[in-house]
Amino acid sequence: MEPAEPPLTQFLQQVVSGLASGGIFASLALALVLIYRATRVINFAQGEMATVSTFVAWSLVHHGMPFWGAFFLTLALSFVGGVALERVVIRPVESAPVLTVVIVTLGLAILLNGFTSVKWGSDVKKFPSPFPTRPIHAGGVAFSIQDLGVIAVSIALVLALGAFFRFTKLGLALRAAALNPEASRLVGVRVSWMLALGWGLAAVLGAVSGMMIAPVVFLDPNMMQTVLLYALAAAILGGMDSPVGAVVGGLALGVILNLTGAYVGFVGGTLRLPVALAVILLVLVVRPSGLFGRAAVRKV
Repeated sequence: MEPAEPPLTQFLQQVVSGLASGGIFASLALALVLIYRATRVINFAQGEMATVSTFVAWSLVHHGMPFWGAFFLTLALSFVGGVALERVVIRPVESAPVLTVVIVTLGLAILLNGFTSVKWGSDVKKFPSPFPTRPIHAGGVAFSIQDLGVIAVSIALVLALGAFFRFTKLGLALRAAALNPEASRLVGVRVSWMLALGWGLAAVLGAVSGMMIAPVVFLDPNMMQTVLLYALAAAILGGMDSPVGAVVGGLALGVILNLTGAYVGFVGGTLRLPVALAVILLVLVVRPSGLFGRAAVRKV
């Protein structure tokens, strides 16, 4: 009979595993926030866009392309696809009421899900992991290399996106178009194309999320539907208008879900989604703007 793990060791392993899943939630939550900041609409097709991108990566690997080559090619194709969707599907309803745009994104989600099922079938496929599954030991704690790799990819993605928004003219123009489109037009920013760029970047973030989660949950047309709910919970927790909040919310939610599943007996692995939905409800009741969001101020 093997000795039980020390409590601190088990706790640290749960935290690291939670940060890995949280990094996946964070990348998809960041995609939701990018589009919400620009349009004030939640893109309910974000998960299905990520699923299509992941199937594209699977096809490339299946035909002999190395994983990282397929990874970066998929990111490029996802960006082009995101821009094309905004131009073809979203732009015609750009000035329509918010509810109309939400319904369009729901219809797009159903359409993409059907396309995925027809193109690649509904059977579950094994998606390769770029990282070995063997553990490494540090201070008596065993960490999964796959978890550490997912965390590293998520951090690199967030840093690259932060640098893009802060240090490039295009990133600054995108931020300006999202925060104040009318003033941005006056100084020559092509706001419409900035919205398309935002959709392209959101598609890239979703693709990363899909390719990182697929080796864990396996690949099928409905793979990202639950992940989208977790990402939405993370975005609401951090604040729907805060990119930093989306990242912090995703990481925090991943850790919360792991620790709750490990230490709260009746939750286990089966009630993680209700816990995430409870987080959404609690945040909306206590602080609707999220931890990092700014409360709306109305003039009377």
